[in-house]
Amino acid sequence: MRTRWPGVLAAGFAAVVLTGAGAADPAYPVRPVKIMVGASAGGGTDIIARMLAEKFSDALKQPFVVENRPGASNTIAADLTTKAAPDGHTLLVATNTGQAIAPHLIKLGYDPLKQLQPVGLIVVVPNVLVVSALVPANDVKELVALAKAKPGMLKYASSGVGSTQHIAGEAFDQAAGIKTIHIPYKGSSQAHVDLMSGEVEMMFDTTSSAMPQIRAGKFRPLAVTSPQRSPELPGVPTIAEAGYPAAEMTTWYGLFVTAGTPKAVVDQLHTELQRILRLPDVQARLKGLGGEPGSLSVEQFTEMNRAEYERFGKLIKSANIRTDG
Repeated sequence: MRTRWPGVLAAGFAAVVLTGAGAADPAYPVRPVKIMVGASAGGGTDIIARMLAEKFSDALKQPFVVENRPGASNTIAADLTTKAAPDGHTLLVATNTGQAIAPHLIKLGYDPLKQLQPVGLIVVVPNVLVVSALVPANDVKELVALAKAKPGMLKYASSGVGSTQHIAGEAFDQAAGIKTIHIPYKGSSQAHVDLMSGEVEMMFDTTSSAMPQIRAGKFRPLAVTSPQRSPELPGVPTIAEAGYPAAEMTTWYGLFVTAGTPKAVVDQLHTELQRILRLPDVQARLKGLGGEPGSLSVEQFTEMNRAEYERFGKLIKSANIRTDG
């Protein structure tokens, strides 16, 4: 489950011609812009969307307002975006959960490859296996031993059926030869409440969402599920180092608009996004979330989006992952 794209992010900057906010087309935007988010407030997607909303508002002199529509593996917000006017006044901050995983697990009323136009890759973050501070496991080996001693008893939370957290949990069960119970929520922030209380024992959350609880000592990180260790968690081993490379997983966040949006608007949004991602405070914020800022061109991100869709489709089919578990 190795994601190849983060390694090419830096190279993408060389192909991008960055311009300042002053170069924006005065014809866009002409009214407030919605940024649709398929997760609840407080989660990683919401945090990133609100950061972008502030920067876009400052640069383009119109309000950019985040609208949370959680549920159905982030696809409710995506569905609404596909039905919006194709003029760039409705944006979507999406993850590979909704774009690449959910289409293979649930019936959608839209085609994510045909009805959503990629604008740019925002950030790639690792997932991190965390347990409640109440769980008596200090590393992955101890967690697996606990799961084997209590087959079918340990529960892992996710931000929804078909999320990267869900898929990582299924892959971990297969790799470790254990059986845990998947408990889906409408977003990471809701899952955190039950994880802290001990209602669920573990979660493969994104670092962007989990870091505040890790820093507060409420979650114990056991492994990051990226190919490399996270700079924000240098003492935490990768899942491969812990002995389970088949459970590798990263989560990417991207910006999309309704298909049919004029190319000039897509290009303007892409250029502005790249400028925002180069701002020192934004880079510091993304680093604090354990993420690597995106730098792909529109064309490169479009190809990445399609490749991830195909990769997860094959993975889900081969692992026989279903939405009823």
